[in-house]
Amino acid sequence: MFNLHCTKKLLDRMKPSVEGAGQSTTVLGDWYATAWFWKPQLALLVNERTLLPVVMPLASAATLAQRFPEALAQVLLALDVGQDFVKAEVERMGQVTYCKTANRSVVGMLNQFSYLAEGYRDHFGLVGPLALSLRLAGTPCSPLYKGAVCSDSAVRELVARGIH
Repeated sequence: MFNLHCTKKLLDRMKPSVEGAGQSTTVLGDWYATAWFWKPQLALLVNERTLLPVVMPLASAATLAQRFPEALAQVLLALDVGQDFVKAEVERMGQVTYCKTANRSVVGMLNQFSYLAEGYRDHFGLVGPLALSLRLAGTPCSPLYKGAVCSDSAVRELVARGIH
């Protein structure tokens, strides 16, 4: 079970039942999400604990949470995170609780990643969800200043420490 904290524009598109956040059973914990109304439309999900960004197709918005574990698995495997960790994390994501955003720092990272992704799209032609995810994952994030500075490193350190 994991909590998916969605921006208002994504909640308006998805129209899920919104509840209070419960205790996540995943190692990575809660995720924050927003919609990019580009062509094609994409969704950006950012992990609260590591700030790992995952970009994936938005359509169909109603099935975003059910499709998310596979998109996360692709990003984690591309970052050379062990298959055992990836498999276990995806299995723990069987249920989702939709919530409103609560952490302003992570919402700020959603906005920053969105801004950077527009630049990567417009200036470098990066439009593939996996390519955008990996490029954003290597971006220094000020909330991570006490440890790994980039989210890709933060995920690798978390997995290496075996924190569960």
